[in-house]
Amino acid sequence: MSVVTRASARTLASVAALTACLSVPAVALAEAEGAAADSTQARQSATPPTASLGDIVVTARRRDERAQDVPIALTVVNEELLDRTGAYNVGQVTQLAPSVQLLTSNPRNTAITIRGLGASYGLANDGLEQGVGIYVDQVYYGRPATATLDFVDLDRIEILRGPQGTLFGKNTTAGALNITTRDPSFTPEGQAELSFGDYGFLQAKASVSGPIVDDKVAGRFSVVSTRRDGVLDNVTTGTKQNSQDSISLRGQLLFQPTDQLRVRLFADYADLTPECCTQVYVTAGQTLKPAAQQFAALATGRGYAPASTNPYDRLADVDSDIQADQIHRGVSAIVDYDFGWATLTSVSAWRAWDWGPQNDRDYTALDIVRQSANPSWQDQWSQELRLSSNGNQRIDWTGGLYAFHQAVETHGVTEYGADATYWLLSPSLPNALLDGYTVYNDSRIETDSYAVFGQLTWNITDRLHLTPGLRYTYEEKSGAYAATTTGGLVTTDATLISRRLGIARPQAYDAEISDDDLSGQVSLSYDFSDDVLVYGSAARGYKSAGINMAGIPNLPSGQPSLTNAVVKPEVVTTYELGLKTQGFDRRVTANLAAYRTDVEDYQANVVDSGPGALRGYLANAEKVVIQGVELDAVARPNQNLDLYANVAWTDAKYDSFANGPCPLERIGTSTVACDLSGKGLPGVSPWAASAGGEVHGDGGFLGLPGQFYGGADASFRSTYNSDASVSRYTEIEGYTILNLRAGFRADNGWEASLWVKNALDEDYLQFVSVQSGNSGLVIGNPGDPRTVGITLRARY
Repeated sequence: MSVVTRASARTLASVAALTACLSVPAVALAEAEGAAADSTQARQSATPPTASLGDIVVTARRRDERAQDVPIALTVVNEELLDRTGAYNVGQVTQLAPSVQLLTSNPRNTAITIRGLGASYGLANDGLEQGVGIYVDQVYYGRPATATLDFVDLDRIEILRGPQGTLFGKNTTAGALNITTRDPSFTPEGQAELSFGDYGFLQAKASVSGPIVDDKVAGRFSVVSTRRDGVLDNVTTGTKQNSQDSISLRGQLLFQPTDQLRVRLFADYADLTPECCTQVYVTAGQTLKPAAQQFAALATGRGYAPASTNPYDRLADVDSDIQADQIHRGVSAIVDYDFGWATLTSVSAWRAWDWGPQNDRDYTALDIVRQSANPSWQDQWSQELRLSSNGNQRIDWTGGLYAFHQAVETHGVTEYGADATYWLLSPSLPNALLDGYTVYNDSRIETDSYAVFGQLTWNITDRLHLTPGLRYTYEEKSGAYAATTTGGLVTTDATLISRRLGIARPQAYDAEISDDDLSGQVSLSYDFSDDVLVYGSAARGYKSAGINMAGIPNLPSGQPSLTNAVVKPEVVTTYELGLKTQGFDRRVTANLAAYRTDVEDYQANVVDSGPGALRGYLANAEKVVIQGVELDAVARPNQNLDLYANVAWTDAKYDSFANGPCPLERIGTSTVACDLSGKGLPGVSPWAASAGGEVHGDGGFLGLPGQFYGGADASFRSTYNSDASVSRYTEIEGYTILNLRAGFRADNGWEASLWVKNALDEDYLQFVSVQSGNSGLVIGNPGDPRTVGITLRARY
């Protein structure tokens, strides 16, 4: 659920279609459909192989395997399904895979979760790692803003659920997104696509590939550009906001000088410049503060009224600049050498991310927070060496070494305005106290991580398989933070100075940490037949320690409480039972997984109850418990009909969290910590599902043979909370999104389709949060209304 990503509800809606297809079986469905679309004879054949769902190959264990043979809960979507549903970024996966959720107020403040785990809600912090590993062409992407990028020429996305701490690294306590782009081809090929719709939506895609040196060198180049007007009208500035404006390019070279050596070189660049990310009035909650310090009275005192009290009017009134500019870029190289008995793989990469925001952090036409921006610069390099056995042996194995370095530097500014004293402190204090008061924060954190890992599969018999794996990780982090203040009322009044420092105070500190950990997993699987697999697994995940890079509480002496500078590692233990089945000549596939996850030292946004000023910052909650059941199913009753259904039930709660942030309804004039033990974990819908299908049949159009088709895709999420304090005012009501599509696929490679996203024009919220200052104002971002468009595509 993202303001940037999910704000493209039209695409997001497309995603709902992709939703269904996200299941492993659904991918197999798409591949079978692709084969059918490529051959009229295949479509006309009524034999069982045509209607069967086929196999899908994944690399979830760093080797090519049939998905139904892998004892891991995973879902997959391939290029065919991306094309059909119009999905074009990772954030839209929230509409496709019920176990995946995304909350974001802007790209930097992005939280991706799988089964409720993955990131802390409510506070962006450069010193904390994500728990969902994002890998593109085997390269780990260190920042969650990657979720806002548009897809460029993808082959497939594998969503691995549960800890993947052996083969996919330290920070995959929740799971991993393993994304693979298409390889260069030695046969010339190309594709062009143009989509346009209401709200000024325009997207162009192109990809071309072919040989450079016959049988030795091939290349591939792809580009996608997306534009869309904002869906919010700003009544203050007269502009449309929460727009889309991006371009992404990717190039790849493939060298195959010998049968044993294969070298792939990658380069990519993405530039995003949307006018984003605005939030609108959702509600005004009642706090425990005196009536004069609550939203209704404060607004009346300044003669302020929101542009609308109905968020679905989509009217904003912010009076400062809004932008969410990003540049992503990187280069990498994958070298594979086949010794015959094993293959050695080297993955070398460098990446960078530039973040240039502008925010009106009070989200009103009032002059409370005049500007708030935390521009950041991140770069990383990584090196992995991996040796894997070839073929199917009694023992199949993979082992390797990994090194990673990351540096994140931020230089932020927050300036308060003429209404800040009145709104944030007291109407009785002089307005000049905070007018022009400016806080500059500078931080830098560096991370060095090293690991050695190994995993094997012992094929005890042809049907019984034991897979243990271990990973040892050693990590060092060093960080420095400094905040300075200037401006505001010049005064020697100690009371006034103290009140101002309660808003923001100068502070400087640095910290260093080093730790190591042994993570891993073991699974036992049994093939009752070629089409029935049952497995059980236990996995231990490790999310590295962090350093608070956004300020910490002060001691009574006025010095920073350095014990709060460090966040302890998060340790996740998951037990899972799974069943993977295919039947009726592989016309039906159904996969079931049940799991329980225990999290020790959950990294969360907390409130310190010790001495000194109480502030929200990152620390550890004692324990979180999550359990659930997931079902992925797809069926092809005949060659003309495809059906699917994915369902996830998740029970996630703070099992022990005595020092949590207080929900809005429990906030008074002084800040205190609240016991949130037993409360539901934010960002988790107890029930989430997707279902739909497509009907297609042979026909002709404009004299060309091909296939007419029509499809419907629906996704549902039950009510969930989007704030770390789990306030009753920050609940997002459950909603259902329905997408419709119809079109014609010609046998010669061109296609035309008409699509309707959010066909029922459902009103729903993507994200809500509490306005700074706890006046009671709750703000959020509504999902897109019904949108209609056309897509034209041609292949050769």
